[in-house]
Amino acid sequence: MLTVERLHKQFPIAGSRKVVSAINDVSFSIAPGETLGLVGESGSGKTTVGRIVVGLIEPSSGTVRFNLPGDAHSNARPPKGKVQLVFQEPAESLDPRLRIGAIIGEPLQALAVERSERRRRVRDAMGLVRLDPALLDAYPAELSAGQQQRIGVARAMITEPDLVVLDEPTSALDPTARAEIIDLLKSIQAERKTAYLFISHDLSTIRFISHRVAVMYLGMIVEQGDAVTLFSKPRHPYSSGLLSSVLLPHPDLVMEGSVSLKGEIPSPIDLPRGCFLASRCPFVIDRCRSEMPPAEMVGPSHTVHCFRHDEVAATTPASKTFEAFVAESERILRRPARQPIRFIPQP
Repeated sequence: MLTVERLHKQFPIAGSRKVVSAINDVSFSIAPGETLGLVGESGSGKTTVGRIVVGLIEPSSGTVRFNLPGDAHSNARPPKGKVQLVFQEPAESLDPRLRIGAIIGEPLQALAVERSERRRRVRDAMGLVRLDPALLDAYPAELSAGQQQRIGVARAMITEPDLVVLDEPTSALDPTARAEIIDLLKSIQAERKTAYLFISHDLSTIRFISHRVAVMYLGMIVEQGDAVTLFSKPRHPYSSGLLSSVLLPHPDLVMEGSVSLKGEIPSPIDLPRGCFLASRCPFVIDRCRSEMPPAEMVGPSHTVHCFRHDEVAATTPASKTFEAFVAESERILRRPARQPIRFIPQP
């Protein structure tokens, strides 16, 4: 459905000939009905990738191609409404002067949908995100943060898109609202086969919703693969370091191993010559400081940029912690309303 190849993006610095290298040789693809989780620290370039995919900014080089259902050929730009975006801050993404019904129906105006059809589809969108149609006459300020984000999801889904870019859609929500939004997104995907590019720094959420995961560091995807494989056996030191830093939501869930990344992140203005992680990596060798590791296939659809990925895998024990977390999360989300929440450790 979406193919991104050799993507680069530089932002010029005013009054200087230097540039900020926000995206560095990023490639990935997303299949229909699939969720690709794009994860990394703040400033790693995740949002810039999402903005390029939806066409808000142009890349410096590289290609973005869409091959959507019903299209005979790949296109640089999809038909209107077939690619949508859900923003990070629900309150800031909704116009406070418009009523909820007008906000949800606004994308249909660009598609020249008749007013009677817009009304019907707006009510259908409210049902899709499990909100009372009585809220259509309310203003955003009258809704909770979780309800506001449901409106953002309804606005994106009303055009029946094939791909939705979700830019940290749960980071501004409390844990309960976060779980509800994730459950909602999974239900919509199961019903409509919508593909997601899910951008987040929350690894627990990424593991719960994603089929595949791409790990970004300084604008570069350093590891990419199946979510289960990557979380249980990361092959890049940065991926392992990220997983080691996750604060899991129960004391019985403990990571089996850890990789410590010390030192400062290099500047995106003056990127190092070799591996971008060399100054912080406990596995660094001289070759890392002078040569960028190429992408190496280490398993089915699993690629990593690291000369010592075998040593990383051998040092970090295989983990089932995130599998236990996902199983427990699914059990809680499926529980009857009056059933108490009780943690059951996985064997």
